[in-house]
Amino acid sequence: MMKKSMLTIALSLFVLSGCQQSSGTASGTATPTDSPQTTPAASVQPTPSPEASAAPTASASPSQGTSGEPAAGASMKTVTAVRLADAKSGWLGGKGWIARTDDGGVTWKPQMTVTGDVQQLFALNGQEAWAEVGDERKLLSTTDGGKHWTDAGKVPNGAFFHFVAKQEAYSGNAKTVDGGKTWTTLPVPEGITGDAYFHDKANGWAVRQVKDKIEVQRTQDGGKSWQTVMSRTTVAPLTGTVIRSAGTNDAWVELIGDSGMTQTSYSLFHTTDGGKTWQAVLNNSTAGGGPAPGYAENDTKGAKNTGAKPGPLDVVSPQIAFMGGQCPSCDKSNSVGSTKDGGKTWVNGKESFTGYGTMLLAMADGNQGWLITNDNSQPSVMYTTSDGGANWKKVHTFSAPK
Repeated sequence: MMKKSMLTIALSLFVLSGCQQSSGTASGTATPTDSPQTTPAASVQPTPSPEASAAPTASASPSQGTSGEPAAGASMKTVTAVRLADAKSGWLGGKGWIARTDDGGVTWKPQMTVTGDVQQLFALNGQEAWAEVGDERKLLSTTDGGKHWTDAGKVPNGAFFHFVAKQEAYSGNAKTVDGGKTWTTLPVPEGITGDAYFHDKANGWAVRQVKDKIEVQRTQDGGKSWQTVMSRTTVAPLTGTVIRSAGTNDAWVELIGDSGMTQTSYSLFHTTDGGKTWQAVLNNSTAGGGPAPGYAENDTKGAKNTGAKPGPLDVVSPQIAFMGGQCPSCDKSNSVGSTKDGGKTWVNGKESFTGYGTMLLAMADGNQGWLITNDNSQPSVMYTTSDGGANWKKVHTFSAPK
């Protein structure tokens, strides 16, 4: 596998980038842990003025109607980001818009029209939320539930961003303490794959591959020093990572490997004690992608998520996590699996859903959550669950793409 041609590796990276909502599009509940949550998942924050209203000046600026009414012509097509405040309330972002629901997605009120796609959303609660918009990664914020959105700066990179307080946020190894106006860079190990993840100002995680070893490293002093807390021999190349955390000593580490025949191999590991011990959660080796990172050839030990490639990873707590799976060659390509015991057991949902675009997932707790499917030729569709993904109910169909 390590000797695949450059063409195959390039194709792998291309396929991977297409499915990395997990690390770039923010998803999950509005809690200050991660869950600090979202996508391909990043982290962020600013200090907005409750009185300020986003002025519809230049075309690059967001437009908003008087007193929070949507701008004329606002439409909701192709959902690109999701964030919950609770099981009934939250935001969606899309191609040129931000909207809110307070009835579990049955009805939506457009709050903003923006230039570009909403890349990520994050919320500390039902009033304080942020949005990353467009290729320039403009940062917008609200302190009144979205009635007014204001410019708050820019997100410095494409990593998963999350606020831990009103002024303090992280996006990969970037940190802000003034709500997103300015950012500083935290040191990370050389040669890491994917983005580092900082749970707070002291605790962070990063992954790198050194020859035939995959190393998970941890810092407890804001990146000044790093220690290897997991090392696994691998026969597969490490092409990407997704890291999420629901506590100071908690980390869920997704390792993404090779791709082929619309399949991508990946694995998932979890620690609750700062890396002293690890639970092997998923071993999704595939015929097209080969062995999952951290596993030997023909090693089939461990649970397997449904689908042929990874969907979004949404961590609710140190014990509860959900993960989507996608199957590009299937009629119904989207599915959801979960664990409620820290990864010791994995349960695959029995339902699957149509849509060949990016899948979005946001869970409020171990039972209640939202699932959004997308397709290039069909409308985005939202489903909700109240029993941990055993059953899903279609609650809203959005405008068809054009």
